[in-house]
Amino acid sequence: MGMTLETIEVETAPKPNAAVIWLHGLGADGHDFEPVVPQLVRRNERAWRFVFPHAPVRPVTLNGGMSMRAWYDIVRLDRTATEDAAGFRDSDALIRQLIAKEAARGIPASRVVLAGFSQGGAVTLYTTLRYPERLAGAMALSCYLPLATSLPADRAAANDGVPIFMAHGISDPVLPFAMGVESRDLLRGLGYAVEWHQYPMPHSVCEAEIADIREFLHRMLP
Repeated sequence: MGMTLETIEVETAPKPNAAVIWLHGLGADGHDFEPVVPQLVRRNERAWRFVFPHAPVRPVTLNGGMSMRAWYDIVRLDRTATEDAAGFRDSDALIRQLIAKEAARGIPASRVVLAGFSQGGAVTLYTTLRYPERLAGAMALSCYLPLATSLPADRAAANDGVPIFMAHGISDPVLPFAMGVESRDLLRGLGYAVEWHQYPMPHSVCEAEIADIREFLHRMLP
């Protein structure tokens, strides 16, 4: 594709020694989760770099072919819909570039957490489980496991033990709670270490979840 993602970067202290690459949801952009950084890391508490990429703009079938920032195309929001495998591969290549960029700046994969909300969470799971070097952890928020049937063949042994933080709103009207639970169970069935969190919220993020994310990140990036 020969493209690189435009990103927003927030460093919590000079000379970061860990990175969190956080992917936004459909139609949002990299600014979406920028405001939560101060709730996750107090000033100079840790030297972390948060990287918030903007997804490429593409037509989305689900939304009548309207162009918006999207990590892949969505035809329908259900398990039987054809998934955009090529879109996932393209986004995976872009996220791998971001991980490589951190390595070039002195932060190895073992000090990188991949995170994402909704569509971004699906890409986070796609890339993390296929990435050839062990990552520090993954956070999959209000999302689902994409291309599950190809995972047993594609999975990278390096990340078989990667800690996965999964969270979902019980009253999510966009990606039903049951879809998150089904994904959790699929992952656990494949031997992955999923830490499950559920909250009384819709398709969003809440204060209790942010506190749990903070705790997870501080545990993964000591």
